[in-house]
Amino acid sequence: MSDQAPIFDPSQFSNQPYAKKVDKPWGYEVHWVPADAPYMGKLLHIKAGAKLSLQIHDQKQESWFIHAGEAKVIWEDNTGQLIETVLQPGQGYSTQLGQKHRLVGVTDCDIIEVSTPELGTTWRLEDDYARPDETPEQRKKERGEA
Repeated sequence: MSDQAPIFDPSQFSNQPYAKKVDKPWGYEVHWVPADAPYMGKLLHIKAGAKLSLQIHDQKQESWFIHAGEAKVIWEDNTGQLIETVLQPGQGYSTQLGQKHRLVGVTDCDIIEVSTPELGTTWRLEDDYARPDETPEQRKKERGEA
């Protein structure tokens, strides 16, 4: 047990709720963590049959948890091959930096995603919607922040 808990300045504390919906061609995201936090939390709603881009991140790691519906991830295994994994209820799935991955809605589905901050570039290796790589500038444009 510690001698004494640290003292924090409560003037910066906030008790306000936060949510921001970001429309995507494959569905939408609801960000439930403000962008200035040292982590990100999202609800991904993916339409049946829709796919996110096959992508890699240079500064972001992600973890997913299926909340409703059915989804799968197409991702790189430890031999560099792309494999398909159906997301199982009650199980978490995580990517590493540089690991190719793509979420796919089997049915309309909701996935909880937590990640490191939205930094760096998302390299879109394949994209059904012909979007460019997601640089910090492109990210702001796609979210209506630019």
